[in-house]
Amino acid sequence: MHRIRAITLDLDNTLWEIDPVIHRAEASLWKWLSENYPRIPETFSPEDAVVLREVMIEKYWKHKSHDFRFLRKKVLETLAQEVGYSPDLVEPAFRIFDEARNDVELYPDVLPDLERLFAKFTVIAVTNGNANLQMIGISHLFHHVVTAVGAGAAKPARRIFDIAVQKAGVSPQEILHVGDHPETDVAGGREAGLRTAWINRTNAIWPEHLEEPDLTVSTLSEIREILEKASG
Repeated sequence: MHRIRAITLDLDNTLWEIDPVIHRAEASLWKWLSENYPRIPETFSPEDAVVLREVMIEKYWKHKSHDFRFLRKKVLETLAQEVGYSPDLVEPAFRIFDEARNDVELYPDVLPDLERLFAKFTVIAVTNGNANLQMIGISHLFHHVVTAVGAGAAKPARRIFDIAVQKAGVSPQEILHVGDHPETDVAGGREAGLRTAWINRTNAIWPEHLEEPDLTVSTLSEIREILEKASG
């Protein structure tokens, strides 16, 4: 760890819990649809939208399966057309979802430890999701952001990690990737040559078929403490 000069950070379920956020965002969207475009919720359920999203993932698998924003908009467009509404509703509807999707509650360790890490290391967000760090209020604590949409590929694909390495300006071995997902974060980061840390906030069991990460921690504070000790 004494060689680490940059940190790449996953966002969802690493810096905040994402499932309740998505549930609230979807509830806000369907409430808005009920008030403004009632034929959609009268005809379809949220479960129908989930099924349709899977259809869209399969349909656009080759080029757009990594773009969650695109897929959600396609679902909204299809629902609108099915009941005779204009697809013009897609953008305002998505804004309702997006606003709620970026109303997150950071884990308690995130702000203080991210501030200290930012002061000593190059910190880069590497995410498959659509979190807007400016809306969340923590964009000032990242030197760069690499998204699946911008990279044209989602973790664990090597391409997204390679772009993060380029932005960091150091060798892969000098980067520690921190994330919650064994496959997309740890296995993906390792394949790209990065050091890896599994942040396990839920006391999960590590999958036996995967090689273990360099570090296993439960908070960002542990990452900071380990790196500070390593750097003297």
